[in-house]
Amino acid sequence: MKLRRFIHYLGNGTLHITQPGVIDKGVYRCLAKNVAGQAEKRYALEPGQKPQIRSTASTMKISFGQTLNMPCNADGWPQAKITWTLPNGLVLDKPQVIGRVTYLSNGTLQVKETSKFDRGTYTCKATNTFGSSTLSYPVMRPRFTQPAKMRKRVIARPVGSSVRLKCTASGNPRPDIVWLKDSRPLTPEEVGEGRKKKWTLSLKNLTPEHSGKYTCHVSNRAGEINATYKVEVIQRTNSKPILTGTHPVNTTVDYGGTTSFQCKVRSDVKPVIQWLKRVEPGGENKYNSTIEVGDHRFVVLPTGDVWSRPDGSYLNKLLITRAKEEDAGMYICLGANTMGYSFRSAFLTVLPDPKPPFSPIPSVLPPSLPWPVIIGIPAGVVFILGTVLLWFCQSRKHCSSGAIISAQTLPNGHRQLPRERALTAADKDCIGSVTYEEYLAQQQQQQLLLAQAAPKVYPKIYSDIHTHTHSHVDGKIHQHQHIHYQC
Repeated sequence: MKLRRFIHYLGNGTLHITQPGVIDKGVYRCLAKNVAGQAEKRYALEPGQKPQIRSTASTMKISFGQTLNMPCNADGWPQAKITWTLPNGLVLDKPQVIGRVTYLSNGTLQVKETSKFDRGTYTCKATNTFGSSTLSYPVMRPRFTQPAKMRKRVIARPVGSSVRLKCTASGNPRPDIVWLKDSRPLTPEEVGEGRKKKWTLSLKNLTPEHSGKYTCHVSNRAGEINATYKVEVIQRTNSKPILTGTHPVNTTVDYGGTTSFQCKVRSDVKPVIQWLKRVEPGGENKYNSTIEVGDHRFVVLPTGDVWSRPDGSYLNKLLITRAKEEDAGMYICLGANTMGYSFRSAFLTVLPDPKPPFSPIPSVLPPSLPWPVIIGIPAGVVFILGTVLLWFCQSRKHCSSGAIISAQTLPNGHRQLPRERALTAADKDCIGSVTYEEYLAQQQQQQLLLAQAAPKVYPKIYSDIHTHTHSHVDGKIHQHQHIHYQC
């Protein structure tokens, strides 16, 4: 039987509710009857809910050496199952005791005699059929994150300067910080507004009243740490600048490398810092101007910005890039104010260039000539070659025009040589320059050209070739040919 979202299975008496909601909560009664009597059973239906853990971690106070209780109370239906995860990854899913750690039956995790080894995160998880929720208890003492900037705990500053006392720390939960001067808490106005400013105490325009011991107290529920600075404010005296520290120092740099000199000057007022380089004897002409100091001459180098430091000193650097051999020598840092000056020198050594110097092969160049001659000589050579070539072509053409008469073929097929005649020097050159077969081909081509050329000249050659035989008295027989030509 089905009634909207309620389905009653008659076979076994089960009641099925589809998509149950809050409106379905209540008491359901199952009644069974027969001739012998009846029986019933009641079911209370409550709406289910994902467990919610009541957080108390933010109000916990942790002190090392004492007992730490971390409750885990969860609301929801059905009742949630509680599990604990320790910092080392161990999971506790039921009440038990492991060393100093106890999982109580009410879901609370207890740690006895807490120490630094108990640092970490403890996680409580509540789970039922509708979901789960977690609560973490981070246990980590605060620690300073920039200890290198806190090494100098005794600080001396002149009147009117400034100082910054760093006390940056971290922890879990995030720790709080309180500044004290001679064990007296400083007011927010003295510390400065803003959370970032609280980690660094800035004291500006110092006076003798600022002298004393400054302590930062950092704490969270896992523990606390402290750091103390001693500040001494010194009255200023009118004196010339003093070069502090060891800079500038002797320096060696590779050829083409980069290096720098630095100069730290302490002065009551902002000084003028200037860099000088000693000029080697004979090198004065390389610079526009030099100054004479004692027995040596120096060149004044460009100077960058002068930086004011919190300790009341002033810093300037001289940068040398692409070092060359001429950069080597003595450098002087000069600090001056209205009361006088101080200086300190250092030497720069530039190592030799590891690459051998390039020596180009000298090229032998002809003496300088006027440009008309340079252009005229090649032009003249080209003109002479062109003239010779033209003359040679005209000579070949003259040879082809009939300096030698071709032989004719007789009707009976016998080929006869032409009769000897007087030849000019040009004819001899033509004969020596062609073969017999080439000459015949030229004559045939010439006849064809003459037949087609203007102005209407029609040459025609008639040849009469016959043979004469002579007998001599001495018995010799002489035979020769006669060739007759007619145009």
